[in-house]
Amino acid sequence: MNYLSQRINELEESATIAMSRLSRELQEQGHDIINLSLGEPDFVTPQDIREAAKKAIDDGFTFYPPIAGYSDLRKAISEKFKRENILDFSPDQIVVSTGAKQSIANVVMSLVNPGEEVIIPTPYWVSYSQIIKLAGGVPVFIKTTLETDFKPTAEQIKNVITPKTKLLMFSSPCNPTGSMYSKEELKSIAEVILPHPHIFILSDEIYEHIRFEGMHESIAQFDFIKERVIIVNGVSKGYAMTGWRIGYIGASKEIAMACDKMQGQFTSAASSIAQKAALKAISTDWTEYAYMKDLFLKRRDLVLELMAHIPGWKFNKPKGAFYVFPNVTYFFGKSDGTITINTANDLCMYLLKEAKVSLVSGEAFGDDQCIRISYATSEEILTEALFRIKNALAKLH
Repeated sequence: MNYLSQRINELEESATIAMSRLSRELQEQGHDIINLSLGEPDFVTPQDIREAAKKAIDDGFTFYPPIAGYSDLRKAISEKFKRENILDFSPDQIVVSTGAKQSIANVVMSLVNPGEEVIIPTPYWVSYSQIIKLAGGVPVFIKTTLETDFKPTAEQIKNVITPKTKLLMFSSPCNPTGSMYSKEELKSIAEVILPHPHIFILSDEIYEHIRFEGMHESIAQFDFIKERVIIVNGVSKGYAMTGWRIGYIGASKEIAMACDKMQGQFTSAASSIAQKAALKAISTDWTEYAYMKDLFLKRRDLVLELMAHIPGWKFNKPKGAFYVFPNVTYFFGKSDGTITINTANDLCMYLLKEAKVSLVSGEAFGDDQCIRISYATSEEILTEALFRIKNALAKLH
């Protein structure tokens, strides 16, 4: 008899984590695997941030912090919002969590009742739908396409709103597509949500600093909707601090208090030492760390150039994040004589076996016609990976 809960049995494992685990297992068996499945910068956390963490240890910051985070960190985040985003969130409207993923879970658990609907444009980050299901909510997906740069129109969002709709969730820059919303696009979405006072917006802005053109635009900039917007952000991507596990929200005081209450029953505060490291990062002018974005841009351009020489792939030009999300339906029905490719997942497994390159099927992101390639690694590794992929795909007829 299965004694595990229905909740855990119905929960899907993160596809990115599962693929990365499979890659590690193959590497441990002696296979030369190139792993392009995880969304993790390959940079070591900058030295000044690491020094701040060491100082925090020496200064004795080894006790429980306040649930919502140290006051100096929340003040620094408040000032960051003003400085970089021209947004006004007071320190008591900010909750620091153990990564942006926990921030998202806190918000969803605090807002969504069983049976209520959450609108998600596809493709979307893999954990959105599973977190919603854990809360008893119902994901409502809006299909987008390569031709629209993987972004929904305001009209599409309007058409799926029902009396049960509670939340709209999206990321910009987007994981997995790298697409970014313009100010005009965000305003049109905000205007669609405005007449529905029961609907909130969760704006995932974790890739804010990894953008290759223009300003970062947040839907919270519009005063007429700001009180119903929850911004989720963190230090993992823009500061190369994935292992430090620090995320945060900016929200109305009521929602911030609810997330504080929720977090208090799950993990309590985020790590004291990691918070002091994040304080240093967020208090520093981000141009000090912009070299990482510049390298991501070079890598993006390299990957797009190499992909252009692979017949059959269709892709957009990502404006941010560090992913490319090509449509691979050209290869469906093709075979190397042994394996026939019928799905994006089949193609990923074929490339893992034949090219020794680990990628993630778009099915995990809500689009079964695409695959996700992370270019958060060196140009040398990316060149070798695309060389292997091209040769493996050439065997399919």
